[in-house]
Amino acid sequence: MFATTALPLSGNKQDAYASLAQQLSGLLEGETDPIANAANMSALLYDLLPDLNWAGFYILRGKELVLGPFQGKVACVRIPIGRGVCGTAVEREASVLVPDVHAFPGHIACDSASRSELVVPLIKQGRTLGVLDLDSPSPSRFDEADREGCERLVQIFLEATDFSGHGF
Repeated sequence: MFATTALPLSGNKQDAYASLAQQLSGLLEGETDPIANAANMSALLYDLLPDLNWAGFYILRGKELVLGPFQGKVACVRIPIGRGVCGTAVEREASVLVPDVHAFPGHIACDSASRSELVVPLIKQGRTLGVLDLDSPSPSRFDEADREGCERLVQIFLEATDFSGHGF
C-alpha cells in the first residue's frame, strides 16, 4: 500500500515540494511504463496539491498535443502547438505560469471554472514528449515555487520512465 501526505497551500512550499518529490519517487520506483507513470503522477498531484481542478498530461503527436492520463473533468482532446497555454509551453520549450487564464491570449477554456494554470513541458534528451498541465479554480494559485517544484517533479517522472518503443 502506498501512503501519501497532502501538501499545504501556504507555508514553505520548497519543503512541501521536497516531500512530494520523495513521494513521487517512491510511487514510480520500479515502474518504467509511461502511461502507468503518467496516470499515477496525475492522481498523486490531483490528490495532494491543494486547490486544483485538473492535473494531467498532454502527449505530443506530430504538431499537436493529444490528451493523456489525467484527473479532473473531461478535457480538450487536441491542442495545436503554439495555441493555448499547453501549446505555448511546447513552442517555447519552457514552463508557462498563468495567474489569470482570461488574460492569456489564445487561452483554450476546456473547463470554464479554471482561473489559473501552470504547464511544464516534458523534455528528455532534447526531445519534447508532451506537457504536464495543472489548472486551478483560483486566480494566482501558482507561483515560482510551484513552477520550480513541478519542474523537479517532471524530472523525476522523466528519469523514472522509459519512452523507447512507446507511443508517448
